[in-house]
Amino acid sequence: MTDFFQGIDAATYEGPDSTNPMAFRHYNPDEIVMGKRMEDHLRFACAWWHSFAWPGGDPFGGQTFERPWFEGSGFGDTMALAKLKADVAFEMFDLIGVPYFCWHDADIRPEGDSFAESKRNFEEIIDYIGTKMETSGKKLLWGTANLFSHRRFMSGAATNPDPDVFAWSAATVKNCIDATARLGGENYVLWGGREGYETLLNTDLARERQQAGRFLQMVVDYKHKIGFKGAILIEPKPQEPTKHQYDYDVATVYGFLKEFGLEGEVQVNIEQGHAILAGHSFEHELAMARALGIFGSIDMNRNDYQSGWDTDQFPNNVPEVALAYYEVLRAGGFTTGGTNFDAKLRRQSLDPEDLIAAHIGGMDVCAAGLKAAAAMLEDGSLEAAREARYAGWDGSDLLDSDLATIAARVEAGGIDPTPRSGKQEVLENLVNRFL
Repeated sequence: MTDFFQGIDAATYEGPDSTNPMAFRHYNPDEIVMGKRMEDHLRFACAWWHSFAWPGGDPFGGQTFERPWFEGSGFGDTMALAKLKADVAFEMFDLIGVPYFCWHDADIRPEGDSFAESKRNFEEIIDYIGTKMETSGKKLLWGTANLFSHRRFMSGAATNPDPDVFAWSAATVKNCIDATARLGGENYVLWGGREGYETLLNTDLARERQQAGRFLQMVVDYKHKIGFKGAILIEPKPQEPTKHQYDYDVATVYGFLKEFGLEGEVQVNIEQGHAILAGHSFEHELAMARALGIFGSIDMNRNDYQSGWDTDQFPNNVPEVALAYYEVLRAGGFTTGGTNFDAKLRRQSLDPEDLIAAHIGGMDVCAAGLKAAAAMLEDGSLEAAREARYAGWDGSDLLDSDLATIAARVEAGGIDPTPRSGKQEVLENLVNRFL
């Protein structure tokens, strides 16, 4: 055991009347919601990068966090520090009771002086993490490759104008998929942090899209080659740090998948903050993924709506979260996916207990949102109103007809539209009854 969380007890459920900031008020893992344990609905995961690798910097200032495994970069510059970081991570997983975790390769291993050295470091820490998983019972929700932090990726990874960077990226992703499969990971995520452009003056859009599409085809082919049973996920993001990214939102990703024949192979991991940056709501992106048949998993965080950028804060808005989980439940719930806290402390929240309290609060907000969403779905009033609004289409043959036939029917006087209220305010009031 390390002493990083010394004096902090494991979080327990104390109920809605509790005033203990280090206890759950709403998250009771064994509570049955719609016939399933709450833990099995939510499938919480902790993000390695924000919780253990991020040093507390922002665009205007550097490191504020002092962690025993930090040396210079904050990613852990030696294998001893990487293992210490893993020890602390698994201690936190136990303290807050999350069943899953997620990583980028660069978060868990030190960068070597060569690709071969980085790979050796990676394989060593994967062995170490695998041992800790066996003893703790924790599972890997998903792994991914960091193809955006190092300067070699300044112009992208798969979309880079330098084919050597494409090759380096392909080799990195191959190793990360291997490691994810080895640890029994349930998904593999591709997040193109710099797969876009900063100016059209030096960008060949057609070429870069072809590179990105072929890269993804290679990933899918390799998944099948090694027999990886997990889902391949793309995480949409519209911009930041690039001016525009090729995986702008769920609809854009679906069009990309259709173009390259991958719509049956790849799903989406949707982040709340990215949905907002794309000009959508979280529930919009979830509903779109469900409608298109590509819903996979979620990153649960929020943005500061005054800042206008991706601030990755822990969720604290139950009504917003309830509408998101309503769409998750409408999609049938998670299968291989789950709720990953892609969220980080504010750079002034320095203490180890802040990290625990942040996750406890976020888990409570999600639990309260899930229960509200389940109550709305079981009540059935929203779905009944939706069905009633489209009832006129039941038995209609219009979509099997043609313009001339439809026009003749209208001209014969058989159709006379009468506008009906959409009842938006009534439905909004209905939702508020459950919150």
